[in-house]
Formats: sequence, C-alpha cells, structure tokens
Amino acid sequence: MLIHNPRGWELPERAVTPEALALGRRHLIAGAAALGLASPAARADTPPPLTPDPRFPPGRALTAEKDAETYNNYYEFSDDKDLWEDAKSLPLRPWTIAVDGMVAKPQTFAIDDILNKMPQEERIYRHRCVEAWAMTVPWTGFPLRRLLAAVEPLGSAKYVVFQTAMLPKVMPGLSQPWYPWPYVEGLTIDEAENDLAFVATGLYGKPLPPQNGGPIRLVVPWKYGFKSAKSLVKITLSDKRPAVFWQSIQPREYGFWANVNPNVAHPRWSQASERLLGSNERVPTQIYNGYGAFVASLYADRMTEPLFM
Repeated sequence: MLIHNPRGWELPERAVTPEALALGRRHLIAGAAALGLASPAARADTPPPLTPDPRFPPGRALTAEKDAETYNNYYEFSDDKDLWEDAKSLPLRPWTIAVDGMVAKPQTFAIDDILNKMPQEERIYRHRCVEAWAMTVPWTGFPLRRLLAAVEPLGSAKYVVFQTAMLPKVMPGLSQPWYPWPYVEGLTIDEAENDLAFVATGLYGKPLPPQNGGPIRLVVPWKYGFKSAKSLVKITLSDKRPAVFWQSIQPREYGFWANVNPNVAHPRWSQASERLLGSNERVPTQIYNGYGAFVASLYADRMTEPLFM
C-alpha cells in the first residue's frame, strides 16, 4: 500500500480559503469605485483588485481585517498591542527609502515612485509571531528581489540590512533608552532573493496602514514576525552580518536566523502550537511556518548554526 505523507505546502483543497471568499471583497471594492460609491481619496489611493498568487495558498481562513489591524507589535509607538490609534500620527507622505551599500547603483526611492515602478501583486501569507500567536493576511506588494535588482548588488554583498523609521515626535516608544534604536533587521543575500521574501505596500486591498508597517515594510513569512521590519527608510547591502534589534537585546532568546520550528522552544514558552488571532483557536505550528518547500534548501549548509531561535 502506498502511503503519501504530504509536505507542508501540499494542502488539501478543503483547507484552502475558497477563491470566491478571498476575491469577493476586492471585487466589491472595485465595483464601488466604478459606481462612484467610494470616496475620492479611496478611489485615488486604493490599489486595483488583484488575484492572489496561487503558489502560496493560505491553508486557513483569512484573519479578520479588524483583528489584524488592531493587534500589533510596534515598539517605536508602544509595547501595548492596542497601539493602532497612536500610530495614526505617523505621516506616510512624503516618504523615501534609500538603498545603498555594496551596490552598483545606490538610489533613494520615493514611495509613490516605487508603487509606479514595481508591478504590484497580492500574496496571502501565514504569519507566526515568536509570542505564539498567528494570523493569515493578504499583502499587496512585490518580491524584494525586484528592488535589489534595481540597484545591482555587488558580488561581495552577503547581507541585506533593513532600518525602520525613527520619528521621535510621533513615536513615543523611542524615548525608552533600553532599546537599541533604530530598529535594524537583516537577511542573507540568498534569503533576500528568495521568491517568498516580499516588500508589502498594502494590506486587505488597501494602502498599508501605519500600525502594520506602512507605507512600506518587509515580509518574510517563514521566520518569526520580528524579522519583518516595518516602515522602512533604509536598506543597505553589506559583507558583514548586522547586529539585529532583538538579538542585541537578548541573544539567549533571539537569534539572527529566527526560522520557525515547533520543536525548538523559546526559553520561556513552547513553540509547538500557536493561537489564531481572532478565534483564539490553538493549532500545531509547522516548521518554517509551512513554507519549507520554498526555503529549507537555503539552510542545507548552515545546520551547525542556531537557525531557529
């Protein structure tokens, strides 16, 4: 008898969000705009409806938009989860992001130039916080490798370093001196060029709100959420591994790689299961958050390093 053990990305049809449910909201937005029902600002700023990339089926129902947008980690504003109202003070225009370092063509991009130059697509990704809660949301944006290609990384570049905005007038959390501001994260060049690595500019078919990292953020769904730096202002290519934010604070609890693994516990809690945001249902955690088919090969020669915390 042939026994087939499905891999993490091979999901049964019953586990995938029906296409009609996933797309219905976007079609409704498009129809409202066509009929003039949306406000002028919404018609100008809301991205056109997109079909989610079928290579990345969500495998579970979408998290309710309200839950995903009102339960956030963003320490520049607060260490409380209900910071979304405080984050409204973040000005999203004008906004620029510099891409420099070991590249042939360093550039500074205005956010609207990025939106015009980079073909936008939608990806529904699962996310796993190191705190053991999870969500499934539809991002709008483009693969990170497209932005890197525009600046032509040098062959000697080994790491991509991401820096979040520091705006003390609107970010009260920056006054906490025990954090090593600015928020810095990093990927290896091969992680950054993997097709899963994504630059998000929208969420739920709308421009990315500030509490979720607007106007532009990194999304790496196979890692714990703290690797996905928010509100980016600078990307630097380097030959040196960066001192990243949470590892600098507590290296015994947070590592550079931060790949999801249910079998590697955080020093203070288990990572074997996760709580779905909204329903609070507990479900088993998957290695690499279920994206092992796309990324496990990146670590074949790195197994002597602490890849998972």
